[in-house]
Formats: sequence, structure tokens, C-alpha cells
Amino acid sequence: QDWEQRQEEDTLLIERILLLVRNVLHVPPDPTEEQGVDGDASVHDRVLWALHISGMDDLLKFLASAQGEQQWALHVLEIISLMFRDQSPEELAALGQGQAAAEHREDTQELETLRQRELAERRARALQRPSRHSRFGGSYVLQGLKAIGDRDVVFHKGLHNLKSYSHDLGKETRRVPRRRQA
Repeated sequence: QDWEQRQEEDTLLIERILLLVRNVLHVPPDPTEEQGVDGDASVHDRVLWALHISGMDDLLKFLASAQGEQQWALHVLEIISLMFRDQSPEELAALGQGQAAAEHREDTQELETLRQRELAERRARALQRPSRHSRFGGSYVLQGLKAIGDRDVVFHKGLHNLKSYSHDLGKETRRVPRRRQA
């Protein structure tokens, strides 16, 4: 609902929910209670994951960015600061860049390997073929197709041009004046 259409009870409910989330996140960690394995998620991390699964983080982003919801800005700011309570800015910055940098390094290394392989294949192909291109496409005898006299036709073009062969190939068509055309 827009803020103009909300009842007083709706506004109080929203504020109470935000305060509840803030108070849940405000609970300090107790290392003696949390005797998990290294790398195991702490209680705070599990609460943050539950907020994410429920979609509460999207609602908080909406409340923080919406122009008409500025009355909740301080509550949202406090919740966000409590979400990042255990992390230092250096850790957060390194976390995002560390994964991206590692993936970037892997991708770059893979691309470089592929490029080297392609260059090696290109060099091998260049060594196999002669350096000058011969324009001679070959000559072929078309058996069963008679040329002038009793000899078979000799075809001097590539085999891919054979389909379009006719005896008139290379001959200039005779131009007929307009008044003599049929």
C-alpha cells in the first residue's frame, strides 16, 4: 500500500517488524555457545540466510531506496549496519574481488592456452602447404560428353563449377536487334 492509504495500525506493524528484525540481529555472538566446525556458518550468518530466503532483504532494499518510504530510513540503516556487524570493510572488499580475480585469472589462463593451441595449429597448417598458391585448378576429362569431333570434353575449371557446365560456356551471346526479336 502507498503511505497515504495506510492505516495507523499498518504503520505500527511495519515499525514493529523492523524493530524485531533489528533486535534479532542485535543479539551479540556467544563463542562458547557456538562451538561449530571451522568454516561452519555462525548463528548470525544463518539468521542472515533465513532473511535472504524469506525475501526480507529485498524488502529492506525497497524501503531504503523508495522515495515515499523515507520514514523507515534510519531503521533500515541500522538493520543493514547490524547485518555487516562481524565483517570489516577490507574483508568484504577482498571477498568480492578475490573470487572475481581468481575466476578472471582462470579464464585468462584458459583463453591463453586456447590461443597458443590455435597459433600452433595455424603454424602447422602453414608449414604443410606450399607458400605460393597455384591458380591451376586442374583439367578433367568428361567421359560420355563429346566435344568437337569424337573426343571427350576437357574441362579446365574446378570440379565445383562442373554442375553449371554447358557447351556454350565462354561463348558470347549474339545480340538480336529489338525489331527482329520474337
